[in-house]
Amino acid sequence: MVRELRALPVPTRPAEVLALLPTLAAALAGDGPALLPVTDQEPGLPAALGVDRPVDDRVALVIGTSGSTGAPKGALLASDAIKASATATHARLGGPGTWLLAMSVRYIGGLQVLIRSLLAGTRPAVADLTDGFRPEEFTKAAFAALEAPGRHYTALVPTQLTRLMTGDALEALRGFDAIVMGGAAMPEALRQRARDEGVNAIPSYGMSETASGCVYDGVPLDGVSIRLTDGRIDIRGPVLADGYRGFDGESPFVDGWFLTSDLGRWLADGRLEVVGRLDDVINTGGVKIAPLLVERALTAVDGVSDACVIGLPDAEWGQIVAAAIVATEPPSEAQLREAVKTAAGRAAVPKVIRFLPELPLLGPGKVDRKAVRRALG
Repeated sequence: MVRELRALPVPTRPAEVLALLPTLAAALAGDGPALLPVTDQEPGLPAALGVDRPVDDRVALVIGTSGSTGAPKGALLASDAIKASATATHARLGGPGTWLLAMSVRYIGGLQVLIRSLLAGTRPAVADLTDGFRPEEFTKAAFAALEAPGRHYTALVPTQLTRLMTGDALEALRGFDAIVMGGAAMPEALRQRARDEGVNAIPSYGMSETASGCVYDGVPLDGVSIRLTDGRIDIRGPVLADGYRGFDGESPFVDGWFLTSDLGRWLADGRLEVVGRLDDVINTGGVKIAPLLVERALTAVDGVSDACVIGLPDAEWGQIVAAAIVATEPPSEAQLREAVKTAAGRAAVPKVIRFLPELPLLGPGKVDRKAVRRALG
């Protein structure tokens, strides 16, 4: 059995976003077509993912993603996987509640806010994103959401949370029972600041292929299993996509497992720590460096708000560690190098450091590492 796949233009105004709820409900129930969210910045995506061809009738959403290859492919999410993710998220957070949507529904993290609301039977609040993410629009929508009875949740990326940690926006954040953090790794300094300010920000790990976050604060959601294969994170469970559309490479879905491109390790307390992508690992003089560990050391330095670490080709070392830094009050390069040496070892110390006004982004809070490489190269 098959069903129609239809492009879903992504709106930014709250009323238009809320108008998507019946369409999403029909897709989940199998009463309407499967949906491919697309923005007006992606005119070629529907054709690239074959929107004119049907999909298996299990599939409710096709989420376009480029991964590390740059070539578009679509994660095929069955209704059962989407619902399993939403149900397990509520179970982990303390039960259904009212959600505030503050990110684009082009991505699974935003769509899941609406889907969790549908399953909870609650009406989500929606921040106006017409002019991009603005703290004042978030704050207005947040206070509206907090007027509803019961529990209250939202989902943010680290750059959004950073911009909200002051004034009325901070007061609004304190009212949420949980704020699910995704899109990018959450700097430890930001997490500690949130704790100190009474904000319950919970780091999550997941992707389109897992119907949104599937590991919360290092602990897999109920029904999700994690294994490490030579450091690579593999995931199994009811939240997995059925595969890809528009992809003819070697499938990472093998024997019920999704073989990610991410590198992880187990902490002493049994929680999973994600330390970066396998293809981002820097081999400098035969020593393998995980960029995320260097980035954490850099962002722990006073005045540093963000950092991206990459490897640049070098005739002597094979690769050298290079860092792009965003800082409100730039520390000295000597301070930065000493911090990395202390936290991650001498081999991890950046040989190239550049200060940028901001890091280029790709998707919801994800750093465009290719653009950083061009800036540093």
